[in-house]
Amino acid sequence: MTWKQKKRCLDLLAGEEGWSRKVWGETLSVCLAYPNLYRTGMSNLGFQAVYALINRHPASLCERVFLPEPGDEALYADGAPLISIESQRPLADFDIIAFSLSFENDYPQVLRILEMAGIPVETTARGERDPLVIGGGIAVTLNPEPLADFFDLFLLGEGEVVLPGFLDLAASLRRDLPREAFLARIQKEVAGAYVPRFYQVTTGEDGRITAREPVNPAFPRRIVRPWAADLDAFPTEQGITTADTEFGGMFVTEVSRGCLRGCRFCAAGFVCRPARFRSAAVLLASFRRGLEKRKTIGLLGTAVSDHPALIPLCRSIIDAGGSLAVGSLRMDRFSAEMAALLKETGVETVALAPEAGSQRLRDVIRKGISEGDIFSAVEKLMDCDMVQARLYFMVGLPTETDEDMDAIVQLVKGMEHHARRYSKGRKGFRRLTLSINQFIPKPGTPFQWRPLTDTAVVKRRIRRITDALRGEKAVRVIHDVPKWNYIQALLSLGDRAVGRLLLAVHRLGGNWARAFREVNVNADFYVYRRKETDEILPWDFIDHGAEKTVLISEYRKALSGSPGTDLKSVPIN
Repeated sequence: MTWKQKKRCLDLLAGEEGWSRKVWGETLSVCLAYPNLYRTGMSNLGFQAVYALINRHPASLCERVFLPEPGDEALYADGAPLISIESQRPLADFDIIAFSLSFENDYPQVLRILEMAGIPVETTARGERDPLVIGGGIAVTLNPEPLADFFDLFLLGEGEVVLPGFLDLAASLRRDLPREAFLARIQKEVAGAYVPRFYQVTTGEDGRITAREPVNPAFPRRIVRPWAADLDAFPTEQGITTADTEFGGMFVTEVSRGCLRGCRFCAAGFVCRPARFRSAAVLLASFRRGLEKRKTIGLLGTAVSDHPALIPLCRSIIDAGGSLAVGSLRMDRFSAEMAALLKETGVETVALAPEAGSQRLRDVIRKGISEGDIFSAVEKLMDCDMVQARLYFMVGLPTETDEDMDAIVQLVKGMEHHARRYSKGRKGFRRLTLSINQFIPKPGTPFQWRPLTDTAVVKRRIRRITDALRGEKAVRVIHDVPKWNYIQALLSLGDRAVGRLLLAVHRLGGNWARAFREVNVNADFYVYRRKETDEILPWDFIDHGAEKTVLISEYRKALSGSPGTDLKSVPIN
């Protein structure tokens, strides 16, 4: 460790409130790693929740590490290893390096962090003295297989349920058992544990999986996805406050988890089932704690709009002298009262998610909103003099045509015209920001069998939208970069062979194009191939909570235009 490295860590700690440093000794030591920059990682509520959860365990301690900032290479010259923030210890000193993985595009940085820490990147090269490398989070709960060669263990499912049992066992056994024997105990006894080396995968000549078997009959054939039945049983809120995050001016707390809606593109509606809401009493206590630190309370959840006490909860924040921030709101739940509350608290831009321009395509994805819902939301915005909105749309959805792009244009223009008619010409939208993102198929959803739409087609369709709206002064269009969506789809839908590409990308300093040329792995096989409903998918060994027959039924209904199944009637495994 160099003096400059230590000073960088101390400067970060000086800007934080709420961090922990426990005493080293016989305690199980865990370094929680986020494979991205500090600002991004500290904006992730799941990362903060896991940090607090591990530190609450009486026999464990948790410290943090992030990807070094650009320009900090000099801090690691001459072989200086990556160190933790709290105690400035080399990562190799810890019992466990635990990666929090929310986004597939962060996977290459996992390998970089391990290498900078002096820890062998591949599991086969690690010895008894090396830390265990474990991973958790929604990305690997969906499909961990592209990372199988680099992780000793995955903990799949919701951390509040998985981690306590794992920590109990790890704290009592880690230093008493050899690495392999310890992992075997974890695989047998911890629900949600998955040790890739204990499962043998066979593929045919065409690259499809033909069999998957545990190497020991005592190991489970399917890995469950544990979930928390009662969100009130634990806090999931911002434990560390710092100005250096995406949400530096607010205190973030989780309102809900999962979703009742079952949009066919969305993992939250299937893999994160069932929909659960924190009680008003628990949230009010969280708000009080938050308002002692920050003026703004951020409400986080996949179904915030569906919370039965949303309006009185928001009112309580305002009455206490605070303001509130919410993400995207459901248009069919956007009430006049909610609009007035947002206006009162100083919100200038409301985020709404039509997702698709045509009713046909909204029905295909089972969005569950009509054009009437959209125009009703416009009226409520105008009533409260809220003349800025951010609209989320997707491109590359199943069955999509160029006419669906024209429908987006028509809908946006229609919203502006409706605003002016409704206000009798007094006002319209000052700014409509269209955020256009490519649809990426996700494991565990009805669209998991669909291929990614070709990036050239996506570029052309985005251009079709931007060209058609160029003359609309109030409209601004932003969109993602389609080439990175190809990478995300590959890492989302791939199997263990994709790990060879990740290793090459790491060796080549992030050069994906060269890795594709040098490694004999056909990436298009995973990204652009329409999968059959009877084939074995890389993630089929995970019990995500919905039977495959339900997903197949929803997939076929989507393609035929039929309405979907009420997910409340579908049992959760």
